[in-house]
Amino acid sequence: MSGERGIDQLLDVMRRLRDPDRGCPWDIEQTFATIAPYTIEEAYEVADAIEREDWAALPGELGDLLLQVVYYTQMGAEEGRFDFETVARAIAHKMIERHPHVFGDDTVTGSGELRTVWEDRKAAERASKCPDSSVLADVPVGFPALTRALKLQKRAARVGFDWGAAEPILAKIEEEIAELRAAVAEGAPLVERELELGDLLFTVVNLARHLGIDPETALRATNAKFERRFRSMEVTATADGRPLGGRALDDLEAMWAEAKTRERASG
Repeated sequence: MSGERGIDQLLDVMRRLRDPDRGCPWDIEQTFATIAPYTIEEAYEVADAIEREDWAALPGELGDLLLQVVYYTQMGAEEGRFDFETVARAIAHKMIERHPHVFGDDTVTGSGELRTVWEDRKAAERASKCPDSSVLADVPVGFPALTRALKLQKRAARVGFDWGAAEPILAKIEEEIAELRAAVAEGAPLVERELELGDLLFTVVNLARHLGIDPETALRATNAKFERRFRSMEVTATADGRPLGGRALDDLEAMWAEAKTRERASG
């Protein structure tokens, strides 16, 4: 195996892992459905390595993600449905079809026009494959909720169902907050409060879109910031010899403010 190309070696490894007689019992038992959650997990780990700019770890994370593709193609080959070559050729063909300005004679004047061409071609592909004629057809339900909200809004905006600027969305956010506040004050059922909160989150995603901000990226950045500051509080608490859990809220808020000040001073 040492003389094989990397992808050939990986394909051979997967065939041997799935061999019904001599393979790994765990790998043999897996199905498309059981592997899917691992694929999502590995994709997030790739994104995490990129966000942390951990370039030493990224090749390994990309390998883990590639393994998922190889897993699916091996199972597809076993069932006579498709193999790795089928998948690779299909994506190569798709990229050629969607980039006539690179592989053909078409011209585009900039990224804005290119996005329009790209979306038009994707819409034509969807129309040819899916009987559902809705503009919202085939937005995967398995997407993270923030990402799916963004995709749905972008699709609706293509037919003009959209605010023209950020200002009216800010007003809509205030309206949604008021409705949520009323539901809480009235002791509304959980499902109603959940819906009101969902409306607020959906509108915030819309604001992010109009500001040119990816909401998933923004929330990840805030999560990271919260973790840094909270860990700083834990360090302070350890140095004081008093755990965070035994402190009053006012004390915790003061420690949070100190952590923010230290972070800003160091940044």
